[in-house]
Parts: sequence; C-alpha cells; structure tokens
Amino acid sequence: MSEWLEREWQKLGGGALVLLPFAIVFRVAVAIRRSLYRARILPQGRARVPVVVVGNISVGGTGKTPLVLAIVELLQARGWNPGVVARGYGRVPRREHDPLGVVRVYPDIATPEHFGDEPVLIARRARVPVFIGADRSAAARALLDAHAEVDVLVSDDGLQHYALARDLEIAVVDGERRFGNGLPLPAGPLREPVSRLREVDAVVVNGGASDSIPARRQFAMQLGRERFVSVAGNREAPVDEFVAAARGRRVVAVAGIGNPGRFFDHLARLGVAARRLAFADHHAYQPAELRLADAEVIVMTEKDAVKCAAFADARMWFLRVEAIVPPDFDDFLLARIAPGADGSQAA
Repeated sequence: MSEWLEREWQKLGGGALVLLPFAIVFRVAVAIRRSLYRARILPQGRARVPVVVVGNISVGGTGKTPLVLAIVELLQARGWNPGVVARGYGRVPRREHDPLGVVRVYPDIATPEHFGDEPVLIARRARVPVFIGADRSAAARALLDAHAEVDVLVSDDGLQHYALARDLEIAVVDGERRFGNGLPLPAGPLREPVSRLREVDAVVVNGGASDSIPARRQFAMQLGRERFVSVAGNREAPVDEFVAAARGRRVVAVAGIGNPGRFFDHLARLGVAARRLAFADHHAYQPAELRLADAEVIVMTEKDAVKCAAFADARMWFLRVEAIVPPDFDDFLLARIAPGADGSQAA
C-alpha cells in the first residue's frame, strides 16, 4: 500500500483524484490547527534555551537527519551544548515512559524498533542527550530538567509540532522529488502547503538550490565526505578502496528509507554495481530478510544499519555521509541563536 501511495504522490493520476476529498479535509484541519496555535488558543511551551526546528513539509526522505547531525556538530564545535528532541516512531515499552510519555534515548542500549530509527542514529552519532515524545514541549522540559548544561535544543522533524515554540525554523526539501504532485496527504506527499516555505527562516535544498522553490532564504546542501563502514565492527574504507574491492563480487544494496531510489542511484554513480532491494521507510528488519545467501557484499544506509547491528555479519556495510552546507549557513544559524555575538558560546 505504501509503495502504491508513493508512486501516486509523484503524479496527478487516478489514485490521487480518488483521495482528493480526504486531502481537502486534511488541508483544512491542518490550517485550523495552526491558526489555533497562532491565536494562542492552543498553548505553546517555550524552552529556557534557543530552539532550532529542522523539518519538512512533505513525507519521505529529504536529507533531514544528516542536516540535524551537521547542526549539532557545528554547535558543539562552537562551544554550545546541544540536546535533541524528536517524535520517535517505535514501540517504547510503557515502563520507559515518564508520566507525560517522554522517553530518553540511551545510545548504547536503545533499539530502533522501540525508539525509532532517527533518534537512535542521532544519539549514537552525536552523543548528545536525545529525548522523544509525542509532545515536543514536554520532551524539551524533561531534557532540560535532566541536563542543566544543555543551552540549545534541536527539534528533529519538528516543523508541524507547534506545541513547542521555536526561535529558528529550517525546512529541508528534496531537490529531486520536490513536492511530488503538490497535493496534501493522503492524495499527495504534503503535510503543509508549499506556501509554508515562505514563512520559515530558511529552506535547505538537498541537491542544490533552486529558483522555483519559494523561500525567504535558501541554502544548497550536498551529501559528501563519504566512506563505507562495517555494520558489524568499526572498520572503515574509503569509497575508492571499497568500490575496487567490491568489483566483480555479488553485491546487494538494501534501503528502507523514504527515497530508496536516491540511495541506489548514488551507489551506481560511485561505481558500486548492485542488485537493489527496497523496503518501506522505517522497516523493521528481520534476520531472515538479510541472510541473502547469494550476496557476497550487502550495502545499506546508516539508518538501516542501526536496525541491523544486532544481527549483522561481516558482509554488511553502510555508506556514511555528512551534510555539506555553505559557510554562510553556519553564520546564519549562529547569528539567529546568539544575536549580537559571533555565535560562539562563552566558556
């Protein structure tokens, strides 16, 4: 069903038209909900520290997680102590919840199936406090109560979570797929209308800036600084070394992300010839699915790797990428959270 929907979202076909009445209801509900927050009829919690929201107006992969990691690393490099709040899409055991449904993600013991793919990946890569909860405002309060040293919050996928007030909104757009057929859910991929991009502080376009995307301020983002990493250990290999070693071997590429085609095509551009195996976004892998007796090498995304680490074998590798943004993005971000200063946090 999800694969059919994603195909329909990229065109104005019969499926989209059938779902259009539901999309109209969704669009109206979204507009009413946002109006209630703007009119302060629905309460909005404000954290004691600056809040940077990173999100998107469409469902599916846009490159948001690499940007969140890049922002966290930038803040750390400038002396800040960031924390991250996120929604989480796992099935967290009830015993892990606080009274408001907030859960802390411990990087060494949290599992993606319970805590969600992205929160676990961020916690393991960034090694900063990560708290998840349906109520972002409650998650922010819990994180700040537990970590007095945190002086800036990054809200991952938080654009539509208006219960948490924000100091800076950044929307990420997939430069290839853009906005699909331009329709709201479920007839199209849009959570909010494209016009919402005119209201955010900055739009970051994964794949390069575009004049056709409405934005007050726009930055181009590329994914780079790539290397292959063993899922079962800490071995790393430069791209050219890995490609040479994989040449002539039976390689299977695996992806359970919002846009698996982008990953597969990128591997091909790097020179990795592989059979493609796509799964739904947030897919919970089972060991039997990746036994793949015919495969000598299995390549996946880092988001997939965190879900396969418990049963990984020596054939499994993931491609680690980093978001590369221009220096003026760094300057813009730091100026917004520390106006009047150089963006560095005092020691």
